[in-house]
Amino acid sequence: MELHKTQRALFCVYSQTNMEYTIHFFDTQHPFYAKALALRYAVLRKPLGLEFTDAELKKDEADTHVALIAEQEEVKACLTLTFDSPGSVKVRQVAVSEKEQGKGLGRKLSVAAEKYVLEKGVKLMHCNARKTAVPFYLQLGFETVGEEFEEVGIPHFRMQKTIC
Repeated sequence: MELHKTQRALFCVYSQTNMEYTIHFFDTQHPFYAKALALRYAVLRKPLGLEFTDAELKKDEADTHVALIAEQEEVKACLTLTFDSPGSVKVRQVAVSEKEQGKGLGRKLSVAAEKYVLEKGVKLMHCNARKTAVPFYLQLGFETVGEEFEEVGIPHFRMQKTIC
């Protein structure tokens, strides 16, 4: 992995057979934010009949956004990092383009995000995982914490991972 810093984003360059992509870390002012938001809407919100609220979009301003970008600056996968307390980060709004699901892009994005937060001193990553996404997080080393609960009208589990 090769790291590059720019004024508006930190990004990593990866190469994969027949596909080149970069993973970018950015804020809401970066042009990739609108593309990542569109992917989050298409994959996570629209199927549930939900829209983003003004409060949710305002919250995004304090977060770090991560996206896997392919040719022609297309966002193939994205996630949001909320640094919620010293040494802890919440991973949220993880989305992979429907046509790209099952190809390992979510894993690559998550591994890059983990390296990034570890460099920032984070020791605990946690999320509210949709029940259907629990196997994905288990493969990444997360563990379920507590009982199933409902969020946005569907079953979720709190999951966490200690990193070092």
